[in-house]
Amino acid sequence: MRVILFCHSLLSDWNHGNAHFLRGVVTELAVRGHDVRVFEPQDAWSLQNLREEPHGEAALQEVRGLYPYVRPERYARETLDLEAVLDGADLVLMHEWNPPELIRRVGELRRDGGAFRLLFHDTHHRGVSAPEQMARYALTHYDGVLAFGEVLRRLYLEAGWARRAWTWHEAADVRVFRPRPRNREVRDLVWIGNWGDDERTQELHEFLLEPVRTLGLTARVHGVRYPAPALRALWDAGIEYAGWLPNHRVPLAFAQARVTVHVPRRPYATRLPGIPTIRPFEALACGIPLVSAPWADAEGLFTPGRDFLVAPDGASMRRHLTALLADASMRRAFAEAGLRTVLERHTCAHRVEELLGICRELGLPDSVLHPRSSDERVFA
Repeated sequence: MRVILFCHSLLSDWNHGNAHFLRGVVTELAVRGHDVRVFEPQDAWSLQNLREEPHGEAALQEVRGLYPYVRPERYARETLDLEAVLDGADLVLMHEWNPPELIRRVGELRRDGGAFRLLFHDTHHRGVSAPEQMARYALTHYDGVLAFGEVLRRLYLEAGWARRAWTWHEAADVRVFRPRPRNREVRDLVWIGNWGDDERTQELHEFLLEPVRTLGLTARVHGVRYPAPALRALWDAGIEYAGWLPNHRVPLAFAQARVTVHVPRRPYATRLPGIPTIRPFEALACGIPLVSAPWADAEGLFTPGRDFLVAPDGASMRRHLTALLADASMRRAFAEAGLRTVLERHTCAHRVEELLGICRELGLPDSVLHPRSSDERVFA
């Protein structure tokens, strides 16, 4: 199958969590023998910001080595020849972090006789937090929408934004996100995430900063876009702020801590139940015990209480962290259960199988969907 993916960036994950899952999907398609071309704009702000980091260029080289099948082609909008790019394609995936004009143009090419199947991929909360923005996207000529949660899938249909939609959750790229030796645990807790544009400021204080301060834990935070008040709050809580961390190095950071926490942004916690975002998948795939702030697993992706613990409030978070940090066997049991669930249900290989099933629904033949697989490469 010839696949074309338009996205913001795959090389850079600087404040760009969409790259995590899409890298894994592109890799999984490629090792199965599919021809995947990825297009991202020359002026992608995520890549520009990554290159301004002290070790940004070194991180880019590491990404190219870890993801040998991820070779994005960078384009300028004014010179992009869409007809030539899409000629011969079987499947075109348009991620929602593309300009509305580009999304519209590709839809018109599908309308005007394009033989490819065309899917829009939504991995954001704007459907509920900024519906007027999503209504701008011209999806009339798309074959459907891949929504990363059932509640979002229903929204597309009920709002009339799409004729067909499927639930397609994110998942862990287990070639990179896997357990590493834990014989160098040097701190109690690590948290990986950006401050969040005030979408979870109160929650970060309640479920991360205050528990660390009150319990006197050794903790480190990685992320970007931390304003001065956030940095002061981390300092006051006794938390080390370690800045940006390339996502492929996160498994090593998890291996150096005893536990981690998940603090979802408010739209996911309150208005998009069933959508965990990418971080819990990756943490559980790395075999680290996880305690989550309130999040409703409405679609039964995991088993809360077995795969991870849920803290309905700050006091519960303190109790859960205290129990885990005091009991190595308890930590091991949660780590093993969470990892087992990811490997059984939530890898990029599982999601590619789902994607191929959707393509079959759309009429692509098995000869296209299941080419002879290429040899699997060895990943470090």
